[in-house]
Amino acid sequence: MGKYESDAKQLLSALGGADNITSFMHCATRMRFVLKDDAKANKAAIEKIGAVRGMFTNAGQFQVIIGNEVPDFYHDFTTVSGLSGASKEATKAAAKTHQNVIQRAVATLAEIFTPLLPAIIVGGLILGFRNILEGVQFGGATIVEQSQFWAGVNAFLWLPGEAIFHFLPVGITWSITRKMGTTQILGIVLGITLVSPQLLNAYAVSSTAASKIPFWDFGFAQVNMIGYQAQVIPAMLAGFMLVYLERFFRKHIPQAISMIFVPFFSLLPTILVAHVVLGPFGWWVGDGLSAIVNAGLTSNFSWLFGLAFGLLYAPVVITGLHHTTLAIDAQLISTYGSTNLWPMIALSNIAQGSATLAVAIAHRGNKQEEGISVPATISAYLGVTEPAMFGINLKYVYPFIAAIIGSGIAGMFVTIMGVRAYSIGVGGLPGILSIVGQFIGVFAIGMVIAVAVPFVLTFVLRKVPALNKIEAVDDATGAIIDEDEAPATQPLAMDAESVQFDYLYAPTTGQVMPLAAVPDQVFAQNMMGEGFAVDPQDGHINSPVVGTVTSVFDTKHAIGIRMQNGLEVLVHMGLDTVALKGAPFTVHVQPGDAVDPSVTLAVMDIAAVKAAGHSTEVIVVITNSDRLDEFKLLATGAHKMGDEIAAAKTAEMSEQATGSAVAPAL
Repeated sequence: MGKYESDAKQLLSALGGADNITSFMHCATRMRFVLKDDAKANKAAIEKIGAVRGMFTNAGQFQVIIGNEVPDFYHDFTTVSGLSGASKEATKAAAKTHQNVIQRAVATLAEIFTPLLPAIIVGGLILGFRNILEGVQFGGATIVEQSQFWAGVNAFLWLPGEAIFHFLPVGITWSITRKMGTTQILGIVLGITLVSPQLLNAYAVSSTAASKIPFWDFGFAQVNMIGYQAQVIPAMLAGFMLVYLERFFRKHIPQAISMIFVPFFSLLPTILVAHVVLGPFGWWVGDGLSAIVNAGLTSNFSWLFGLAFGLLYAPVVITGLHHTTLAIDAQLISTYGSTNLWPMIALSNIAQGSATLAVAIAHRGNKQEEGISVPATISAYLGVTEPAMFGINLKYVYPFIAAIIGSGIAGMFVTIMGVRAYSIGVGGLPGILSIVGQFIGVFAIGMVIAVAVPFVLTFVLRKVPALNKIEAVDDATGAIIDEDEAPATQPLAMDAESVQFDYLYAPTTGQVMPLAAVPDQVFAQNMMGEGFAVDPQDGHINSPVVGTVTSVFDTKHAIGIRMQNGLEVLVHMGLDTVALKGAPFTVHVQPGDAVDPSVTLAVMDIAAVKAAGHSTEVIVVITNSDRLDEFKLLATGAHKMGDEIAAAKTAEMSEQATGSAVAPAL
């Protein structure tokens, strides 16, 4: 009988039986299921299974967190279920069929724009800085008018700014071919044909008389030579046509001549149709969509649109639907030269950060939570809200409510005042760089609203029991019982100095961060246990603890270690790197080896992991954190391999220090 046979049987039953499972597989820490009917999954029963650490649904997959012994659980599950697992790719494909049309469309849109985000953010910063140089006046003249040096800098910065936004169609067509698994260089070439200097620049079309627009003359027909700089929808339509033509011809052209004829018959027709049909149609659709959004945000009911968007943007981020706003923002800028949507997004970022800051102040002295809340606040103020939302605000609920109320009020204010942004990509406090010059002062007031309202409301709503799902509330007064205000019936706290801690060390040199900052909700929400992460400078990974190697995952990306105090530590190299099947990893240890921070566990080829599209964070997590009496994250930021990063104390250590077991709270 397998170790997890009983738990596997319970999970099979709780999932609705074998007939309800379409596909399943496992990675380093979790079982991933695609179910025919998610409603048949009995979540309450699953939570009671001993081996289960947590569960959530994401991208059409029902994921059950097991821990670093998931390979054994997987083996027992296949035995008791009589089913065969599938590859990660097959499970992902099955998950997509499990999604509705809207979910698949949003997922596709997200996968297209996500690789472009670094460039869009850099471009937004550049254009924002140029906005200040050209638009802000000192003594009656702009900076570029007063200084030849800054005039030169401004002119130079147009080069990368133009490359990013004017040539955005090249990035879109490349990203589509990358996402759909077709020839990426053909996507790049297609994008270039949409923005070629030989074409009339899209920005000049409206000011050019129809008789002056150049054209290709085919004798029986003429086609306008118009470029599609910064146009999103024409590029997407052309990119998908190229993908499906290539797929078609690869199926019907013999392999011996496919290298010649597949690109030829895929690319040339797409270019022609893009300029004759898809480009003009996409431009028309984009202008129509922009007109609808802009009309709503400039109408007599603009305050309502601004309030609704401000209230709903953060909840939409949770679903992933917020990626659709990138395409709308880009189209608004292409059509009108600026967008009235992006300012509200920047304010929503600020509001989430302000609520998290209030929680950090309310819980000051809690070192473990400060290690999450403080970096999360900074991250949100710089435009990345996921650590704040998932690590703090959604956990407590009341700060999330305070944040969306503040975001709604700030969004309503800037919409009424007609605030617009020249560019996108720069969120949070730096978002002011992208604001049209005449609106900078008004936007600054909106920023004050986004800071002050969520901050104050967080303290107010903290005392509303219905909105506070974590902190203890006095039933008689409704007041919060802080951790440092424990009632007399609680046992006296032990002297911290009397209890010995075991330390966890940096496994590699790099930026140390709390788990809440990791872009994976399993680790970020501590479903696997307490720990920390390191964004590595190089690929040498040493042991973070003194202990014995218990397991090396088949795909080499995860290694389990048991400390002398019984704590189980998982060293997980990169995110979702199970799909790389061990290629970027060279492991130097095996089960049974004694290790300490001077011992190299493995070497990770960082360049190869990044080239495959995966994050390289090294995660150190205590998978049996239920045995912890206390865990302290001692340091974050830049650290060298071997630096002390965290301290752990088990309940057994506490008992040994006091000579008896700690009495349960009454």
